Amino acid sequence: MTGYELSQFFDSSTGWVWSANHSQIYPLLSRMEDDGAIASEKQVRGTKLNRKSYSITPTGQAELAEWIATTHPTPSNRDPILIQALYFDMIDPDDAIQVLDRYIEEQEKIARESREHSKRLASKDTPLLQERLKNRPKSDHDRIATLKAHVFDGQASIAEARVEWARAERALLRAK
Repeated sequence: MTGYELSQFFDSSTGWVWSANHSQIYPLLSRMEDDGAIASEKQVRGTKLNRKSYSITPTGQAELAEWIATTHPTPSNRDPILIQALYFDMIDPDDAIQVLDRYIEEQEKIARESREHSKRLASKDTPLLQERLKNRPKSDHDRIATLKAHVFDGQASIAEARVEWARAERALLRAK
């Protein structure tokens, strides 16, 4: 893929669980190429436009497998809604309730979209998964789809727990 295609890939797939700023992609690609994790091939598009297409090397494949098999520390929790909630006592309860109502709507949308995506993955109905399955043994297809769907079930569960928390916080504010 080119840097642009990778950027689009992150926006359309892993962006559900991890995102990369577009400004991060090109410097990281250069560093990964210097480290031997990826290789690039210059391509001409049209009559003058040059572009680089990147592919993972065996070294990169090994590093990726090692990263996947490693336990990583839980990232620090810097959730703006929790910081806001710590200071809801400083504003009118009705204003705080409006913040929570918007937050609930956003989290319900995330939960709904994650559940829908999980169902599509479980039924192997996403272009990206279909492409990946082409290169994997047919006997692994159900397991792969189930594992990927489960990630999005987890995303939905987290969003649903946030909705539950926000509703309880809203009830506390209404109790005044």
